[in-house]
Amino acid sequence: MTSLAGLEKKINSELTTKINESKIKHGQLYLTIDNEDLLDVILFLKTNKNTKFRQLIDITAVDYLENTKRFKIVYLLLSHEINQRIILNYLINENEVISSITKIFPAANWMEREVFDMYGIKFKDHPDLRKILTDYGFEGYPLRKDFPLTGHNEVRYSEDEKKVIYESVKLEQNYRNFDFESPWEGTKYIKDQTKK
Repeated sequence: MTSLAGLEKKINSELTTKINESKIKHGQLYLTIDNEDLLDVILFLKTNKNTKFRQLIDITAVDYLENTKRFKIVYLLLSHEINQRIILNYLINENEVISSITKIFPAANWMEREVFDMYGIKFKDHPDLRKILTDYGFEGYPLRKDFPLTGHNEVRYSEDEKKVIYESVKLEQNYRNFDFESPWEGTKYIKDQTKK
């Protein structure tokens, strides 16, 4: 098994200008790069004889709503030969289109589609970029921090129409009144009853 410090040193020496930051944390190597260097770094990590990160575990994103660069794209790679993992990440703007890695890792197809569907991040040169988890008429991106918690539409099966229908969400005002008192002190209506 290759040590993480040795692996970090090898990667930094080979990709000197492409690695912005590298650190070992929680027994894994974290690499921060620029968006433009993604394909070169991924290809190096997969094909280099010292790294051999031949399995793509996951692609995901993190929404930093208040940052100037809103999204962090995260790639998790595994090397069975050296028994190590790498977490590769970079920041992008909200409407930035990023490179697809489906030509390097065919398994990225579904993962990139999920990121597109949940966050609205587009991948250039993707063979089939369309929704995978939400319906075609669905509005918005559910994992963005600005997505409304109640949603815009409610989906339900109608017995009368014998099909799935969409309806606008309606919250009545009496469901919006919350009692924020401590449950240990009792709620207001119970206090009023015990006083009588």
